[in-house]
Amino acid sequence: MATYVSLIRYTDQGIRNVKESPARLDAAKKAFQGAGGELKQFFLAMGEYDIVMISEAPNDETVATIALSLGSLGNVRTETMRVFTESEYRKIIGSIR
Repeated sequence: MATYVSLIRYTDQGIRNVKESPARLDAAKKAFQGAGGELKQFFLAMGEYDIVMISEAPNDETVATIALSLGSLGNVRTETMRVFTESEYRKIIGSIR
């Protein structure tokens, strides 16, 4: 499975309802599981982003669908990027001719 890092910010609505965010996190975990992926790690962050999540999913389309679904609820804005593990990195670099 592919690995993704999501950088997340609360919206005004999301921070007003921050006490509900643990339930929203549980819903996000279920969304990943239902789509064949997994939310691997969750971090509350300080600085430009409020949350950092690391997830795995079968493909980019799956993560895009989950991110759009979560964003459509109005509590968070997401910025998600595909990342590569060290072994994937080594394979990519090894293929350079």
